[in-house]
Amino acid sequence: MTDRGVAPGTGGVRAKGVLSGQVAVVTGATKGLGLAIAREFLSSGASVMIASRREAAVNETVASLGVACGDPTRVRGMAVDVADLAQVEALGKAAKDWQGHLDIWVNNAGITAPYGPSMALDPRSFTSVIHTNILGTYHGSLVALRYLVPSGQGRLINILGRGDRQVVPYLATYGASKAWVRAFTLALASEYRATGVGIHAFNPGLMRTDLMTETEAIAGFGAKLRALRVVLRLIGTDPDVPARTVVWLASRATDGKTGLDKAVFGRFGLAGHAAREGIAWLRGKVGPVELQIREFPATGPSAPVPA
Repeated sequence: MTDRGVAPGTGGVRAKGVLSGQVAVVTGATKGLGLAIAREFLSSGASVMIASRREAAVNETVASLGVACGDPTRVRGMAVDVADLAQVEALGKAAKDWQGHLDIWVNNAGITAPYGPSMALDPRSFTSVIHTNILGTYHGSLVALRYLVPSGQGRLINILGRGDRQVVPYLATYGASKAWVRAFTLALASEYRATGVGIHAFNPGLMRTDLMTETEAIAGFGAKLRALRVVLRLIGTDPDVPARTVVWLASRATDGKTGLDKAVFGRFGLAGHAAREGIAWLRGKVGPVELQIREFPATGPSAPVPA
């Protein structure tokens, strides 16, 4: 079964115990959306194995999540580069060995390249995005399904992003990687629909995380990003909002379904969110989101900065 559209409501699920007894892996979980997902999973009763590249960040996050949820035994972590299959395999084994089963895997780890003409980028930036966003999703999906398919249950949730459905100039590398993730995820859902495993794609929308607020651009293109100060305030969300929808996808509410292709907001929901943020701005409760933009020289053929 496939289903495309908007997750029902933007509140997702915030019911204590809805994921009780389940073991989840979340990659890219020391900040931003991944951290918010880990928090919401723990609040919903799951045990969570977090992963990220930096060991110090993983250890610090495990400690803080343990304190926040009141039960440090329900949180573990590993330093993992998702571009390395052997490391992802070790992550899966550690999660399965922890409590004897693995129920949920969220491929959230993702990076972007500097904003600007695609051929002006350092080729290493392109390669890094492909390694993390594409190979990382492939490796995580492969390892997750090695455990989930034999058990005949569980959830694999792959995180999408801007560009998953349309061309995005100056963000072509990131956008193309997310278009691949969407196509790959929906194909997996079709191929494995008879296994009992729910395989879903989720676009969390524009979020006020450091992926957006601490950004990079090719020289001359940084000014084009300054409008994000307003856009992030009006239509962006804090990551806990989409994280609750990930809980819904992982919960029994989606039993018997696969191939869900969801966004946190539909057209009307986004309009309502923007209206609420706009009213809060007019009342002086919020303001533009602060950005840090670093510019880098072009290493290949650039293009004129659009007016």
